[in-house]
Amino acid sequence: MLQYFSIEVPLAWSQLFHQKIRLAVATTGVCFANILMFTQLGIQATLSQGTTRLHESIAGDLLLISSFSPSLESQLSFPRAYLIQAHAVKGVASARPLYISSTNWVNPQELSQHHSLAKTDKTTETEENPFGNQVRIIAFNPVQPVLNLPEVNQQIQKLNSPDTVLFDRLSQPSLGAIPELLVQQPEVTTIMGNRRTYVKGLFSMGSTLDLQGNMIVSDLSYAQNYAQNGQNSLDKVTIGVLSVQPEATITTVQKRLRNSLPKEMSVYTHEEFIQQELQYQASKPEGIVLAFGTIVGFVVGVIVVYQVLYVDVSEHLSEYATLKAMGYSDHSLLQVVLQEAIILAVLGFLPSLIASVGIYQLLAILTRIPLTMQLSVVVKIFFFTLIMCSFSGVITFGKLLSADPADVF
Repeated sequence: MLQYFSIEVPLAWSQLFHQKIRLAVATTGVCFANILMFTQLGIQATLSQGTTRLHESIAGDLLLISSFSPSLESQLSFPRAYLIQAHAVKGVASARPLYISSTNWVNPQELSQHHSLAKTDKTTETEENPFGNQVRIIAFNPVQPVLNLPEVNQQIQKLNSPDTVLFDRLSQPSLGAIPELLVQQPEVTTIMGNRRTYVKGLFSMGSTLDLQGNMIVSDLSYAQNYAQNGQNSLDKVTIGVLSVQPEATITTVQKRLRNSLPKEMSVYTHEEFIQQELQYQASKPEGIVLAFGTIVGFVVGVIVVYQVLYVDVSEHLSEYATLKAMGYSDHSLLQVVLQEAIILAVLGFLPSLIASVGIYQLLAILTRIPLTMQLSVVVKIFFFTLIMCSFSGVITFGKLLSADPADVF
């Protein structure tokens, strides 16, 4: 193989660049297939990771949740007594409750359009939100913060005021221009969960497809204002945030907790908690659709590259037959075709990466869902591109086998 290497590389290069228009068409086809795969995989990864922003922000070493909860979207809770029981396990330094729920939200700039809501003082239990915005409530005791977000912890004292929330600046525009309003005034008044609410600070987390934004409140405000028929009281915890004593190991304490707590409780490390959420998101219909779109992009790329290589081989079949007559083996000629395929893969990958970064930025602006190019996606798409083009080259080699040296004479 090495004895022909110095000849085969220029040959593959010359074969492609001999027809520059055909090369441009082939590169465009590979770019299109890559952009399609980048978009599908990128959106899938971002939507999945967007749902794990809260998971990643939780402080503590171990997380206690209900075994019946496949995702935080279900917002299933467990009795606080289990959290107290976990605190008594050897090696556990602290056990803090985190409450998660969802409720309606009224854009403060639209309050004047709904006079009945404007007259609300403390409670309008029978009033429904006319605008249909849903936000996620994240509640905890300000004395025992559970989020590893410096921006939140610096404003923790603001949550001690009744009916006060911190607003996610990455929320959807339908919730209102809260960040801009807070620049002009110390607080913004609105209606959340049919209660008059005061926004006094900002933080960054990001919205999802299911919820337009996140709000952080104190556990006292949560219990007083957002309990629904007693189902969301402080006796029902969504996540137990456990810290392990310095001299103890996380795996040992995790095993003790699993042996001490009932089977309806699960004890996860941060990584296990995030992986569970990612698996759940991948199993949802949108995850399956995006994965199928990636497959379609791969197939499109295979067809485009195959057509280019097939036409190239067909037009130069006599030349390949001459090489065979000169002593080139089928294996050596296969290397030529595969090198052409790899060159197409590289030429098509670089512009598609640049274009996809621009598409990601545009989608992030339009959706307000954090959408960044991840190294794992770049590596995966490059790997797919190499396989896609190489597979096309292998298929094309079937045509190359028909090159008969006898045809030259």
